[in-house]
Amino acid sequence: MRICIYGSASNDIDKEYMTKTEELSIALAKRGHSLVFGGGGQGLMGAAARGFSSQGASIIGVVPKFFNVDGILFDKCDEMIRTDTMRTRKQKMDDLAQGFITTPGGIGTFEEFFEIITLKQLGQSKKPLAVYNINGYFNKLKALLDNCVDGKFMPEHSLELCFFSSSQSEIIDYVENYSSDDFNILKYRSITAEDK
Repeated sequence: MRICIYGSASNDIDKEYMTKTEELSIALAKRGHSLVFGGGGQGLMGAAARGFSSQGASIIGVVPKFFNVDGILFDKCDEMIRTDTMRTRKQKMDDLAQGFITTPGGIGTFEEFFEIITLKQLGQSKKPLAVYNINGYFNKLKALLDNCVDGKFMPEHSLELCFFSSSQSEIIDYVENYSSDDFNILKYRSITAEDK
């Protein structure tokens, strides 16, 4: 399976995030999976790429053409795809991936996560989306989604569109065992006046 891993590009974060992301990536590669990612050589993007690379797994990086600063990209990708914009970059990663894992990150990582969960809610994606909640980093994101449900801004079953866990093995099991056959778009589609 080609797995897209989203995550921070910062080297200033606690090193435990990098260690756990690299360990997850090594485990995924050992199970025969490959990586598609944002092409960065630093932060959790770099940690993911190093993990897959250490096991000889295939790695595809996708970067916008304006990312042309020396040292910013991972230099051992099997393929580096260059796009015109950030939007087309995300689209290309989405097209190539068969599953998604979100690791801790900033604005860009949140944007990527919310785009995929939105596509799933609209029935435009049936791919697994896991959130690797290292050190409870995503606890407040989970609380935000719960708050949306509590306020009736989204139905409770929308919480099933992604899977949160701090366990490496649970993340891997979820992605590997996810079945799109179990995905029922009618369950997630908002009820309109025409449906009543």
